[in-house]
Order: sequence, then structure tokens, then C-alpha cells
Amino acid sequence: MKLGRFSAAGQAFLGRVDGDRMISITAKFPQAGDHMEWLIENWQSTRSVVAALTEPVFALSHVEVLAPIARPGKILGIGLNYKDHIAESALETPKHQVWFSKAGTSVAGPFDPILRPAVSKALDYEAELVFVVGRRCKHVPAERATDAIFGYCVGNDVSVRDWQMRTTQFMMGKTFDTHAPFGPWITTADEVDANALELRALVNGEIRQRFNTANMVFDCAAQIAHLSQAMTLEPGDIVFTGTSSGVGGLMKPPRFLRPDDVVRIEIDSLGAIENRVVQETI
Repeated sequence: MKLGRFSAAGQAFLGRVDGDRMISITAKFPQAGDHMEWLIENWQSTRSVVAALTEPVFALSHVEVLAPIARPGKILGIGLNYKDHIAESALETPKHQVWFSKAGTSVAGPFDPILRPAVSKALDYEAELVFVVGRRCKHVPAERATDAIFGYCVGNDVSVRDWQMRTTQFMMGKTFDTHAPFGPWITTADEVDANALELRALVNGEIRQRFNTANMVFDCAAQIAHLSQAMTLEPGDIVFTGTSSGVGGLMKPPRFLRPDDVVRIEIDSLGAIENRVVQETI
């Protein structure tokens, strides 16, 4: 199933995507409001009901598609997770997973603008598969780790390269406002083979990245197993799973994003997000 957050007439709610239509989930479960975390936590008891819903129906073209989770408890991202990106970065394959976090204020909707910050012109894109944690868990064995994934989204780990590279810690360059657009909805894990998905990043229609999740250094199961050794993962946490070669900052010369550029990220079977770059003013 494809599950998301939508807005119509100024009100946000949950819905199930059915082709070019959206069927309201909140109408059946008003206690959920537009909180995807509620649906994830109650999925075992609501799944069959949600699958059978037939009304009320909205045309997707008549609603605003919002970020599937408004404010995730955690936004985590892995770095250096594709060999060709490691090679273009002139770095060695890490022995241990490299992690950073993004702030809740970095969330943007799948079709919202992304800001080129007032303090930098080194704005870059990274096409990424995003997964959504489905249950509270700690110390998850790798062989059972995918059981903790609720579903998958399309993501863009927008990065401010000069801020990212100022120190050995990536976080500041990864966490500017609007720099975690994802969506357009969550495709539940039972419908996705996360180890065989093709991703594409296009800037103004030009393909900049094209790669497959089969080439991850650490797959989604390994990521959950590793993260859950350190922290309790909770329903609605989201994880950006890394990008491949073709980022603008490593081109020669660099090709950073400029105002009015349109960045589109596509993943087979999951959909696409598309965000226009807007200059931040202060």
C-alpha cells in the first residue's frame, strides 16, 4: 500500500493512494489526525481496514501532497555507502558505518521548495532511498532487521558542501532548513525489494545520477542492526540510506544548485519527488 499525508481546504489528513486517487484514512480513524506515527503504531489492527477503504475519495491533483511524516523523531543518514561515490570522493571504503543526523526542521514536502541558504552557494543534491522504522526496537539482529521497516520513500539528502566539509562532523552541512525533502508517500515494505531499486536524480531534466540499491556497501538490514546497538529506534524514525556518484560538488568544475533549478528524484515503484531551489533571504 501507498500511505501519505495530504491537505485539502486547509486541513491535513492521512490517505491511501489508489492510482490517481487518494482515499482518506483519517475519515475512518479520526483519532489519527494527520499523524502517520499513529497509523504505524496501530498498523496490525488497522491494516485490513485501510486496505478495504473505498471512500471518501479525492483526486490527487486536487490535494497538496505533504511530507509523509511531519516531524520524525529521528532523521538519520549514512555516508559513503556506495562504492562509486566513495571513489569519486577519493576516500577508502569505511570499515564502520558513517552516520550523521538531520534536524526535524530540515523536513520538506515532496514538492516543496528547498532553500539555497543565504550563507552558502555550495548547495548539492543526493538521490537516496529512505526507509521508515515500523516498531520500537533495540539490538536487532541483522537477520531480523528488515522486520523493523514499515516502508520506503524517495528522498533527497540536500547538502551544503562547504559547511559539511569544514569539520570532520557532517551534521551542520546536512541539516539546513528544508534540506530533507522526502515522499511522495510511504510504500509499505511488503511491496518493495529494497535491494533492487533503481534511483535517478535529474536537475532541470538532465540525469545526474542513476544507480541501484544492489550496490550499497551496507544494506538496510545492516543499517538497522548497527543503529539499534546504540539507540532505540521508534515508529516514524526515518533513515536516508546513502547516495551514489554524480553529485554536483564532485564534478569538475563543481555544478552546484542555483535558484530556480528543479531537482527531481525518482525511484522505481516508489514514485518521485520534485523540488525547486529558492534563494533564502534574511
